Amino acid sequence: MIVVGGSASRRLAWEIARELNCRFSQPEIKSFPDGELYVRIPEDLSGEEVVVVQSTPPPQNENLMQLLLLLEASLEQGPRTLRAVVPYLAYARQDKIFKKGEALSLKLVSQLIEKAGAEEVLVVDIHERESLSYFSVPVKNVSAAPLLGRYFRGMNLKDPLFLGPDEKAVQQASLAARELGAAFDSLEKERLSPELVVTSSKELRVRDRDAVIIDDIISTGGTIAEAAKILKRSGARRIFAACTHPVLSGNALEKMKAAGVEAVVGTNTIENSHSLVSVAPAVAEGLRQGSLDFY
Repeated sequence: MIVVGGSASRRLAWEIARELNCRFSQPEIKSFPDGELYVRIPEDLSGEEVVVVQSTPPPQNENLMQLLLLLEASLEQGPRTLRAVVPYLAYARQDKIFKKGEALSLKLVSQLIEKAGAEEVLVVDIHERESLSYFSVPVKNVSAAPLLGRYFRGMNLKDPLFLGPDEKAVQQASLAARELGAAFDSLEKERLSPELVVTSSKELRVRDRDAVIIDDIISTGGTIAEAAKILKRSGARRIFAACTHPVLSGNALEKMKAAGVEAVVGTNTIENSHSLVSVAPAVAEGLRQGSLDFY
């Protein structure tokens, strides 16, 4: 097996290759003066099991195009199998048409990945599992929540409570909490307008306890900030935020800190200074399991 690492996931790809005890390939990637991408994989991939690892965070379009070119460059060499690991899948939140005339972005992205040569696809904590049905090839969704939970083992938390900011995130909270033998619950999210989301309190016993708000993605930080304010008012001792995909756009960090969040812990599906947890073990295990799941 050979793991090919795109520029958005080079470190993660190397870690996955180490977990699988296989070869790692670092492709040549550069931009022409006009901005077009050039991709070349120097290793001979003919007859090999090839895994291309490339996340698609901002700049999404450039990283997505690089993923497609890496798959095409691999396919041209005649590998025995070709799998795509896309830890953070761009456009996953546009998985349905909300208003007439919109593009169904995820459907197109799924088709492009398949057309580029991917025979199987693995993602990490997709926003909506049902959206994977746009793929016609086998696809697997693995969770980073247990790995995030293990990270908090060393944080000396006091009677910790893991919380999803809404009921859809309660599964992540439960998987993370299980690693510490801790309690879990969720808040409730109320949408007052298409743009504004307010997280309202349930009856939670958080006084003098440490709380970890966990979600699949933190983008603007608004939902986490609203949840943190509620926990502060309820007497929480310390508040942390955790997520699989730390997009952290704009002033997200400042917004959460002002609301009382002590630290933000993310994974390396998106590589930045808050990527404190590696998803390599979960991805490697998903790849070891062989045939992926159909949706």
